[in-house]
Amino acid sequence: MKELNVGRVAAQDENGVDHYYDYSVLIDEMRVGNGFFCESYGVKISAGDAREVAIIPNITVSISRIDELTELLLRNVVTPCTLADVVSDWL
Repeated sequence: MKELNVGRVAAQDENGVDHYYDYSVLIDEMRVGNGFFCESYGVKISAGDAREVAIIPNITVSISRIDELTELLLRNVVTPCTLADVVSDWL
């Protein structure tokens, strides 16, 4: 699996403490049957201190769709703990 960093976002909590989140696209192969594989894309979000990480592999086989999703994640400062809900709603 390859990991392509697509951005870092800073956000402040209600106490004014800065938090940083790193966003990556995961590139892997997914079995589609009869011994065939295709390239698939997933996402990873990690907190800057690396204490919190969320990974969802094999979300789509479309480059444009994973680009759309990563833009949504970055724009809305999605955190590791909310990633699964956001991706579920997005699908």
